[in-house]
Amino acid sequence: MKTLQVYLRICFFALIIISLQMNYGCISNAQQYDLLLKGGTVVDPKNNINNLSDVAILNGKIAKVALDIPISTAKKVINVTGFYVVPGLIDAHTHVYGGLIRGAHADGEYSVFPDGYTLRTGVTTVVDAGSSGHRNFKHFHDGIIALSQTRVLAFLNIVGMGLSGSVHSQNVVDMNPELAAKCAKDYPNHIVGFKTVQWQGKEWINVDRALEAGRLANLPVMCDFGRFYPVERPYQELVLKRLRPGDISTHMYKKDVPLFDENGTLLPYLIEARNRGVLFDLGHGLGNFEFSIVVPAVRQGWWPNSLTTDLHAECVNHASKDLNNLMSKMMNIGIPLVNIIEMVTWGPAKMIGRTDLGHLTLNAVADVAVLNLVKGNFGWLDVRNVRMTGTEKFQCELTLRDGKVVWDLNGIAAREELK
Repeated sequence: MKTLQVYLRICFFALIIISLQMNYGCISNAQQYDLLLKGGTVVDPKNNINNLSDVAILNGKIAKVALDIPISTAKKVINVTGFYVVPGLIDAHTHVYGGLIRGAHADGEYSVFPDGYTLRTGVTTVVDAGSSGHRNFKHFHDGIIALSQTRVLAFLNIVGMGLSGSVHSQNVVDMNPELAAKCAKDYPNHIVGFKTVQWQGKEWINVDRALEAGRLANLPVMCDFGRFYPVERPYQELVLKRLRPGDISTHMYKKDVPLFDENGTLLPYLIEARNRGVLFDLGHGLGNFEFSIVVPAVRQGWWPNSLTTDLHAECVNHASKDLNNLMSKMMNIGIPLVNIIEMVTWGPAKMIGRTDLGHLTLNAVADVAVLNLVKGNFGWLDVRNVRMTGTEKFQCELTLRDGKVVWDLNGIAAREELK
């Protein structure tokens, strides 16, 4: 009898323990994720995803991408039905040294502060393209990079004073590859390459010095070709002989770049340059996007590796405006949506050597843009004030940086709704 009583007591306590474990497990499961983006179309080119999926986030990281993740598993659920959910956008050619401060442009194209122009368009990472050099990068880092919600990376100008005006950009003495490379090694989490820009001479010294810095630091070079000298310094030589695989030619649609033969057919050397590994960046800006050039080039397959605004204070109120505007413009010209998303996520991430960004892989940083493809009658401008019309444009509804809401256009992440 005692043996039976002992046995029954053991069974009773075992049932209690199992019940507690099951209840604890349910509670734990109900709070598995911090945030769930529910019902959107996920476009993640790196992972070849383009379908309806939910995105779950935990501790600032991507925790799961799958169809029909239960809402009971998340502390907060945001309904993104009808929207596109994509990795946080990367604008890999900007000028964000922060207005009229040391190191900003001295020729009218002033840098801007990043946060006011980025998060509202789904951009979570920008790359400043040469606004600073080794002499003033610390100032840029401490005054802008370290204080911004936007992730700010940089191509370091081969000129030590950075973009301090076209006169300074001709200072060959200040083009020091060793000091530039040392600066890059001192800031490995922020400097992703080197930049040469505004050079007006007929020699290759600016390119050679930048390439030497790239060799010393094992980083790519972004080249803004500067003034064109077709005989002494032909563009073809730059992309076929001087730039290395992984180096970048920006302003790829600039009117001085030889793109077409006399019949309007794309020149074959461009494909040869791409096949040898040179990358091509759009770099819209104030003067590098004319429909008469871009439209035939795109329709003949000459597409960018990265769509970039060349963001600075003047172009934000001009034809470039912002990255969503540029994405819309290029899609209207004929590049499919999935390719557009790649050109502002995984494409630039690879270009700058930051393959931790630009995708929604498990445990990747939860930088996310929720985009609405708005239908209507719209118009876009080129740098010559020529207008193109279309019926679809991108609009950013929601931006997450490290899993936190940093932009919410229509309050879809709000705590409650006023009745």
